[in-house]
Amino acid sequence: MAGWMWLRCVLGPHLHRIHRSPDQSRPEGRSGRRGWSYQPRSLEKHTDSILGWASALWSLSYYSSPLLLCYLYRKGYICSSKLVPVSQYLGTVLVCLLGVACLRGWGRWKNSEYLQFITILEETKKNHTPANKKKVRCYDFDFSFWPSDFSWTEVNNPKLSKAGVSLLKPEHRLRGAADTVLNSVRTLPCHIISFLIAHSFGRRMLYPGSVGLLQKAMRPMLQQGQARLIEEFDGQRNKLVACDGNEIDTMFVDRRRDGGPNGQTLVICCEGNAGFYEVGCMNTPLEGGYSVLGWNHPGFGGSTGVPFPQNEANAMDVVIQFAIHKLGFQLSDIVVYAWSIGGFTASWAVMSYPEIQSLVLDASFDDLLPLALKVMPDSWRPLVQHTVRQYMNLNNAEQLLKYQGPVLLIRRTRDEIITTTGPEDVMSNRGNDLLLKLLQFRYPKIMTDEGVRVVRQWLGSSNHLEEASVYSGYEVDDDWCVSVLQSYQADRDVLFPWSVGEDMTLEGRRQLALFLARKYMRNFETTHCTPLPASEFHSPWRL
Repeated sequence: MAGWMWLRCVLGPHLHRIHRSPDQSRPEGRSGRRGWSYQPRSLEKHTDSILGWASALWSLSYYSSPLLLCYLYRKGYICSSKLVPVSQYLGTVLVCLLGVACLRGWGRWKNSEYLQFITILEETKKNHTPANKKKVRCYDFDFSFWPSDFSWTEVNNPKLSKAGVSLLKPEHRLRGAADTVLNSVRTLPCHIISFLIAHSFGRRMLYPGSVGLLQKAMRPMLQQGQARLIEEFDGQRNKLVACDGNEIDTMFVDRRRDGGPNGQTLVICCEGNAGFYEVGCMNTPLEGGYSVLGWNHPGFGGSTGVPFPQNEANAMDVVIQFAIHKLGFQLSDIVVYAWSIGGFTASWAVMSYPEIQSLVLDASFDDLLPLALKVMPDSWRPLVQHTVRQYMNLNNAEQLLKYQGPVLLIRRTRDEIITTTGPEDVMSNRGNDLLLKLLQFRYPKIMTDEGVRVVRQWLGSSNHLEEASVYSGYEVDDDWCVSVLQSYQADRDVLFPWSVGEDMTLEGRRQLALFLARKYMRNFETTHCTPLPASEFHSPWRL
């Protein structure tokens, strides 16, 4: 029995923090639930440090392996006479590391806190009862060892899981059979290069938060943020298994019992390309008193997989299914809130679940392609276009147009990330294109050439004073605009696109265009990465 427990300690996860003792009852309030960092003893601490350095060196070797192999080949080291002694050295190092791991297990076995933790974890894996789950949530440890709390297959047909959820595919031009075969052969090198780019540096450029070295550097900050969510806000960490088998790391804060006006509404947060729920946009609705569900992209934090569009949509789908079937929320109680690149999964969610209450997109864009072309050489344009459309097609606007519900766009007027020229040129912000495409689809008779012109003039405002000046310059009557739209809605009660404005004067269409632009978009005078204050988080406009 003792030997088996020692082996469990050798193979067990890192224990980072104890949120409270498993024997301690849950406090009534949020005060007094302060945890403490796990303190390893000397033997465990030093052996763990050695293994940590070995892991870091392995990561560096992995990412630099192409350059390293080229260097070794040119120096003549890749031959049998050289590889045999090198393999012997590597074997010796591996044996030494195995011994270090065994010593670390001994140090853990002698620590009563770790021994109690590993006993609870093993019991939870065998018997996944609510009582055991409650005990294991008292610890912060490597998420790969966390027991699964919900699986996509629990509420869906497992046979459908291989294909994943549906995505909008880019349109292909129709060709003849012979032309198609010839074109496929001619473009084969481009396909191969695109695949290599997307699966090597392309994906890491688009989602830098998935790079392991960056996550290691941010680990103390992420652990601190997670402890705050659990100990101050009584957050519940859960592992969800998506239809593709990826494990998704989530955090849920329940405000339904607090009695506040926003607690019955669940805000599902979609983070940016280097954002984590521990320190990301989840804090904005939390400060507003909402119930909040945050999750990490595949490959971020405790989530497994890689953040390609299909995996992203699969993850978002299991998050929504979890909110409905396990947390007990209706789709009409859910608001989806996204920051930056999170707009892709957010727009996919409202497209796939049109009953969702509303959508808030902060510092998001209409399409990835213009932003990708901005940072790549002009000579690479055809290759970039093919790579984005085939492997990284973040078509936010196309998905958003499938949704009929309320939408709020928040534009950062000094955004340096989603502009195609620079932060000083507010007209190059791709959030402008997202708004124009949405308004042109929903109100095509209002958003004629003249309607687009006045909205662009309004979008050129970089502060509230300029914005108000444009708005007042056209003498927009808000009450009249509301009455016109309400009258149209009452008479027809139709889905978008609406034909309102068809028989209206040019002046009337201008007023409606500016009125709608102001209702669908709010300006926030700051840069891309500034956290959004709770005072700027509003429910989208409803007619």
